[in-house]
Amino acid sequence: MRRQDRQISESEAIEILQKGEFGVLSMCTPDNGGYGIPLNYALKNKAVYFHCALEGSKLEYLRKNNRVSFCVIGRTNVLPSQFGTMYESAIASGVATEVEGEEKQEALMLFLEKYSANYIQEGTEYMIKAFKRVKVIKLSIETITGKARK
Repeated sequence: MRRQDRQISESEAIEILQKGEFGVLSMCTPDNGGYGIPLNYALKNKAVYFHCALEGSKLEYLRKNNRVSFCVIGRTNVLPSQFGTMYESAIASGVATEVEGEEKQEALMLFLEKYSANYIQEGTEYMIKAFKRVKVIKLSIETITGKARK
């Protein structure tokens, strides 16, 4: 990291991931192009979970190369008179793999708890109906870094 004075601890970076609502999953296309897609996610035990349809570009690219990074931007505040910005961000990197069975169900419950906490019963019923129509991908975090200007 070029700006060592802005580096934050791993625990602070994980906290940014825990508090974030959306992030950008970055991967490589088969012809070595970059591909980033914004998505919602859930975090548990140094793993980022996201869900998707049964087919699409994201899955195609992951089949070719499952090494990815995931970036979350936390709080920001533009400082016009200082020509700068206060910010916090975290980047997690690792390997993305599909999960199934009990882990898939647990990951989908994490989404309900995070995004629909007041609708757990309805969400559980929805999840049961949609279970076979959704894939859940797990990013096993190998490295995580964070940066902030406070």
